Amino acid sequence: MSGVTSFAHTSAEPAGLPVDLDDAAHRCLVAGFDGTTGVPDELKRLVDRGLGGVILFTRNVRDAEQVRRLTGELRALRPDLLVGIDNEGGGIGHLVAAGAPEVPGSFALGVADDPGLTARCADALAGHLASLGITVSYAPVADLQHHPRNPIVRTRSFGAEPALAARHLRAWIAATERRGVASCAKHFPGHGGTETDSHHGIAVDPRPYDELRADLEPFRAAVDAGVPMLMSAHVVFPALDPERPATLSRRILGDLLRHELDFDGVLVSDALEMKAIADRYGEAAGARIALAAGADQVIVAVPELEVTLACRDAVLGALRSGALPEERLWEAAGRVRRLAGRYAVTGGAVGGRDAGSGGWDAGAGLEAARRAVRGGPVPAAVRGAHVVDLFPPPHPALNWGGEDLLTEVRAVDPTATGTAVAGEPADPAAVVAGILGASGAAPLVVATCDAGLHPWQERVRAALLARRPDAVRVDTGLPEGGALCSYGRGRVNLRAVAEVLAGG
Repeated sequence: MSGVTSFAHTSAEPAGLPVDLDDAAHRCLVAGFDGTTGVPDELKRLVDRGLGGVILFTRNVRDAEQVRRLTGELRALRPDLLVGIDNEGGGIGHLVAAGAPEVPGSFALGVADDPGLTARCADALAGHLASLGITVSYAPVADLQHHPRNPIVRTRSFGAEPALAARHLRAWIAATERRGVASCAKHFPGHGGTETDSHHGIAVDPRPYDELRADLEPFRAAVDAGVPMLMSAHVVFPALDPERPATLSRRILGDLLRHELDFDGVLVSDALEMKAIADRYGEAAGARIALAAGADQVIVAVPELEVTLACRDAVLGALRSGALPEERLWEAAGRVRRLAGRYAVTGGAVGGRDAGSGGWDAGAGLEAARRAVRGGPVPAAVRGAHVVDLFPPPHPALNWGGEDLLTEVRAVDPTATGTAVAGEPADPAAVVAGILGASGAAPLVVATCDAGLHPWQERVRAALLARRPDAVRVDTGLPEGGALCSYGRGRVNLRAVAEVLAGG
């Protein structure tokens, strides 16, 4: 088992299956759970039967020392248990309370287009994970952002150009590997060409195969760079498989990924409770079909362990009936064991330029964010401004650390005032009137985030600009023309654009 310690089960041949086959089935599961202290008894039983990994979320994080105790307790149950978390940087991250390094999202890194700088940012994120005992980073995003109405990839992507994304993926993967943390490129074969967020429903990419091939190039680069894990997309690609989303498709996971791209690492599904899978197939059937199609692990991220147990039972039932061949499970579990042999136990943070921050470059993220700010025109300094920050409500599946532009402007210009509006207001006209009244003669800054996807932002912005055509416009998502753009809403993205505004 590649140096991984073996543990005996407390029960003999559970559910009518040999113990080693039961263990193999559990290796193919990654479970979410609730709480910051103590491991639930049901999760302990799953770990005892061979559970392959756990995934942490904001709900599991209070501070750094607490996370270290939690990962230590998990690994004390079985040292080869993989402990993972989504760790892309930018406005998406679950370790804010644990002192996560502040780095911009991938799009800003692509705009700066310095792979060495991307490597320094990835190193900071991975070094922090290693210091917490977290061994798997479900990052980086390899999707190309080229559909203007894509609602979920956007600034999580390195960009729209395959070659640009490829060079930054290589830098990210190599830096993460040096820290002894497993990276995971996602979401194969690409989620950037859809108009639907697969968290909320079936996403379809209707492009012909000749157009889809460009989206494969970043994944091909990741495979060539030795990425140990890939994550599948809950997206239907009619040109590849007209029936099933990639996560459940033998054609995509087998013929395309394993044979054409020659990937032999661990293929993990995106979370099965996402509606693209749960509403059409159900999580339990999704687990069974995904493993039969070629996935090696499936993620059940919800904290309710009964959902994980239902998925487990569906897999065991399919093994008993022969619907899921034993050979497929042995293959999948073997890949997971090899991965655990390489990454399950971290060596902790290694030395580097800034020993006070665990050996990583704590300033890399702000440097990258500053280099990514584009657009204008902007006056030399907009001091004492009234800052209006319009942005959509936080995505329920992605963490938001509470960042807003007004806070970051006030950090460099305490005389600034303003209004942060998170989500469509009940009375937009009253909000506009309040802003105009509060701003008085002060300079006005109006920031939006992907206003083309959120018409209420366009309406509020237009009403403000009609009365204040002198207002400075800012985009904190993808650029929409003529505005100063941060290319993301991570804290360092907002700080960097705030410095430009305030001349700091």
